[in-house]
Amino acid sequence: MDVEQNRRRRFEAYQSFRLKDGRWPARAQRLLEASYALCVEGLQEPLHQCLSDFEQKLFKQAESAKLPKQQQDFLTSRLRMVHGRVAFEERFLLELAEAFNDIDKAAVKVDASASPRSRLSLQLLDQAEQEMVMSIERLGARGEMRHNGVLYELGYRLAVLIGAPPLDGHSLPLGPYVLTRAIHAASVALELPLEHHLLLMQSVEEQLIQLLAPVYDAVNAKLLDDGILPELRSIPVPRQINTRPNVAAPEEVTAASTVKTRQTAASGAAPGDSIEVLESLRDLLTQRRTTSAATDDQPPGRAASADELQIALSALQQHLFKVTDQASRELRSAQRLREELLTQLNMGKPSDAPRTQLSIEQGDTVDLVAMLFEQLGQQMLGGENNAHALLGNMQLPVTRIAVADPAFFEQREHPARKLLDTVTAAAHDWLDGSDDESGRPLAAKLDQLVTRANQEPPTAGLYTSLLADIEHHLSLLTRKAQTAENRHLEAARGRERLDQARQRASEYMAERFAQTPPRGLLRALLDRAWSDVLALTLLRHGEQSGAFQAQLAITDQLLGRLPIGDRDRLQVDVEVGLQQIGMHAGEAVQVARRLLGLDDPDSNVDLPSTTDLALRLKQHQRLGETASQDSTIPELPQEATVDPRELAVQQHLHELPFGSWFEFTDLASKQKVHRKLAWHSPISGRCLLVTRRGQRGEEMNIAQLAHEIVAGRVSEVPLQREGILDRAWRSLTGNLRQPNTSGHSRRPESDSR
Repeated sequence: MDVEQNRRRRFEAYQSFRLKDGRWPARAQRLLEASYALCVEGLQEPLHQCLSDFEQKLFKQAESAKLPKQQQDFLTSRLRMVHGRVAFEERFLLELAEAFNDIDKAAVKVDASASPRSRLSLQLLDQAEQEMVMSIERLGARGEMRHNGVLYELGYRLAVLIGAPPLDGHSLPLGPYVLTRAIHAASVALELPLEHHLLLMQSVEEQLIQLLAPVYDAVNAKLLDDGILPELRSIPVPRQINTRPNVAAPEEVTAASTVKTRQTAASGAAPGDSIEVLESLRDLLTQRRTTSAATDDQPPGRAASADELQIALSALQQHLFKVTDQASRELRSAQRLREELLTQLNMGKPSDAPRTQLSIEQGDTVDLVAMLFEQLGQQMLGGENNAHALLGNMQLPVTRIAVADPAFFEQREHPARKLLDTVTAAAHDWLDGSDDESGRPLAAKLDQLVTRANQEPPTAGLYTSLLADIEHHLSLLTRKAQTAENRHLEAARGRERLDQARQRASEYMAERFAQTPPRGLLRALLDRAWSDVLALTLLRHGEQSGAFQAQLAITDQLLGRLPIGDRDRLQVDVEVGLQQIGMHAGEAVQVARRLLGLDDPDSNVDLPSTTDLALRLKQHQRLGETASQDSTIPELPQEATVDPRELAVQQHLHELPFGSWFEFTDLASKQKVHRKLAWHSPISGRCLLVTRRGQRGEEMNIAQLAHEIVAGRVSEVPLQREGILDRAWRSLTGNLRQPNTSGHSRRPESDSR
């Protein structure tokens, strides 16, 4: 609470901060200071949320880091952010005040940057700095596009105050460009690596830039109330839509696509962003069709309206969802989907009545969605039938939202696109086709989601709700899987530490056996049970501890290396030590008494023979051992030479980060399963392989894993930096750019107007 109050008092102090006066008239000075105060007040909570979100992102990245150094780097940056948060906020507010102070110098700075002197001072940027500058510029550009209308008005009204041309972009003191640069200037003292800086920019966009509308509205209202350009209204810039003729020359289409691609690259967009534009895809589709030799000459018909197409899609969707399971699970090709839609559009019409056709835009959309689902099916070729069934049931609902909302193609964050990506990834990754209980809750959730998508009207709100529902379910699954994996990981590391302690205890025993070799019951006790007692004590207390030295003294007394002062005390010590490693109390008493020759005169029970007790000790389960588990990996043959290929694979495996995935193939059933390398020991080579749900998989070591890889029964799964949907988009675009040799993608007769 005190921290929150201090933060509020600090922001209130900056709200009353006076800009440099004497440069503008009194009215302009007052309004600029009022605008700055409104900015400080409005940015207080978004900036707080932004920095908190950045800290959470750093912590999550540290938790999921595969290498210790990466984890330490994220935690170090988070610690710097926590300690330097106050200085960060103060530097940000000072940068914002400086932007207001220099509002009338912005144009002069821009002009000066183009002078010959400034060109002489240019220098090459290193890769990290260049990437940082580009990220700042891209974030500022996206923010300006988001708040374009209100920034237009602010630029004119603030320009009137200082008698300057309209302010925009880098010259607007409270615009996204200036705020992003202020964030960067405030973060310099934190010395963040590039990767962490990009995380900060992501938090800035999500928690600050997107929430600037109330701030801009408040400043605009203040200036408007004071009579600054009361009649000014923002003029939205219309989006230029590519109006294409029905037939275009292939050379023209190719040139247009090339120009569009170059414009996308020049604007700093990501390489995959060009495939999101519907018009670019339609251009490629038109080019592919015009290069086909096959044509159709059909009389033109009336194009279906948007409502008619939605009604036809809804009728087809309800029909297919109610028929047999097998039919509802089929992925429909573009040709088949067109034919079924035309049947619905013309159902009940006389044979001589004009036929209702799909317009060019409608036909292109239907084709592109069908081709997208075809590529998704190919990306999930190795998946199980349940994944393809979900994909088939999603095809018509997604077609409906794509026809109704062209933003499906243009916005990567469109709820329907994100839902399709999430559903396909969940089905492909989590559903392995088995009928065990672990996958049934997710399968039921996905079926419920698909049912809602098929029964309710296609809206962005519906898909947003479905997306939130499945993301919540997947987050629970991921958390459970991580918990289970951590439990197995701790057990594996504990077993590794126990093995090391047992090895050290064996070395102590070997030194003593070389000088005083035991026999009979004493040998059986020291070889197995008491060696585990030493290992457990060493593991708990350390090699230099008094407890471990006391256990060594007991060992020396049993071997006759040290005199026995109190035999009863020694018996108790042996009994306590044996009980610590899991031996039953009665059995521990029998072993100690028989070993030390101490019979209880008051007891009528005869002690077992030394041979019987020695046999029991040899059969006793050792500390840390578990029942043998079935494994599909056979033991390696004991050969004098090792295949050089296996040695190279072992070296590669030692260098792999934790979290790498492998595909195991059962040669008998041809079934394939994926396992994650959660951990491997650099000492013993033991591996921990887990399933997607965090359960323990096959048990093997690095040498066995390398042997299976060379034998072809195991293969490393390459890291996919793109999701299934992104790969499908890219494959779709690549196919459209290839020349059409079969005429399979020609425009059907239903496209003619």
